[in-house]
Amino acid sequence: MGTVSELIARMREVAPPRQQHLDAATLRLLRDLTGSLVAAKQDAAEEHARFLAIGQRGLCLPEADLAGRLRGATVLVTGGTGCIGSALMAEIAARFPGRLVSVSRGVTDSWPRQASAEYLSADVRDRAAMDELVGEIRPDLVFHVAAQRDPGLAEVEVHRTVSTNVLGTRTVVTSAAEAGVPQVVCASTGKALRPFSPDMYTATKRAAEWVASRVAAGTGMVVSAARFTHVLDNSLIYRRLLSWAEEGPAGCIRLHGTDIAFYVQSAQESAQLLLLASLGSRQGELRIHAMSDLGWPVSLLDLALAVVARTGSATPIYFSGYDPGYEEIPFPGLYDPMTAGEVSPLLNAFEAASVVESACPMVDAFRLQMAPEPTAVKMLSALAEVCERTHDPAVVRGTLDELSWALLDATLAAAPRRALTRAAALAGRHDDSLCADHRRVLEAIRDHADPGDAGHPAAS
Repeated sequence: MGTVSELIARMREVAPPRQQHLDAATLRLLRDLTGSLVAAKQDAAEEHARFLAIGQRGLCLPEADLAGRLRGATVLVTGGTGCIGSALMAEIAARFPGRLVSVSRGVTDSWPRQASAEYLSADVRDRAAMDELVGEIRPDLVFHVAAQRDPGLAEVEVHRTVSTNVLGTRTVVTSAAEAGVPQVVCASTGKALRPFSPDMYTATKRAAEWVASRVAAGTGMVVSAARFTHVLDNSLIYRRLLSWAEEGPAGCIRLHGTDIAFYVQSAQESAQLLLLASLGSRQGELRIHAMSDLGWPVSLLDLALAVVARTGSATPIYFSGYDPGYEEIPFPGLYDPMTAGEVSPLLNAFEAASVVESACPMVDAFRLQMAPEPTAVKMLSALAEVCERTHDPAVVRGTLDELSWALLDATLAAAPRRALTRAAALAGRHDDSLCADHRRVLEAIRDHADPGDAGHPAAS
């Protein structure tokens, strides 16, 4: 049968990555090898059980503080019919708000609704509609959860992703600020820890954080955010694994790689993190929150093998390589091994330097710090103009890329020099293997770091 490593090597030899279609003979070989791999990896079932158990996790909440914040308040939730939005609606409803309103463009899944809440239809990209809605409701607190959240789909639906995640966020926070709403809490993603990414989803959520921070700095409204990782209750990959397993011998389970592991949290943790993000934030800054301890990352291969074993599927596994929207290798200077274990893995090394106390010991919070960014402001206006006049993905993507590079520069200009020097040293060890984008990021870090130290790794 062979060892696990030997079986994986054979599978990659039989079917090299980046093939759109596999012939019947290749699928038969992969099916036999997948069966042997399932037999060799008996512990995959334990990983599957651990994955599912994450759905029961929650946070310890400061209930007295939350009661003071929510009881009797008028609360508006964008995207309140989605997975996290519906979990958030339930958390808020349990704390006796005076009025609870969800606004969403439509319902794609039948998540539970709250009998005490109102459900309205509107598009967060429609400024006039949002102005009218916020003006009528006069919320005390807005949770902005609506987004296009699928990284793969973001590469296809470029215009919708940009107009929803970037411009939709600008619409919501600006409408709220102009209506005199005291506070907005925005949902974000751990992918936004990347100071630059060519991936559409990541780039739009990173830009959305910056948009929120600009409104916080320029108005009296308190703005905060929460970063999530992969949410189990609405797991795209788990749904796909189950769907692929039903295809049988003619299909295949497509995994990006053999050693991928990813952090997971529950919808309840995500909703409760949003509640915590409404506490303790201050005017003039964007304070971003993330869970401190997400547990061990889940092995994607073990999860896939467990699904095959559990369902009795005859669908073979194929290591297909990375799809658009999923960055294969993160920039090597994002995490500093000397400090990475002390803060949430959803914070990069620059952000870890600005961690502040949060309302819960299970949560890290930091102040998003960026230098004045006139080029980024100009590119945001250009992005809005481009989205207004064309849906051409190449044009929209190109403008977003320019905004993203400007935001990288603004981020590095505000980062502590010690963190920059350390990041340059860590990334410099991989200088010969960096892709073009990562090389440009490293050059930007070196430009902002002490040139006498940049590129010289510390001993540890």
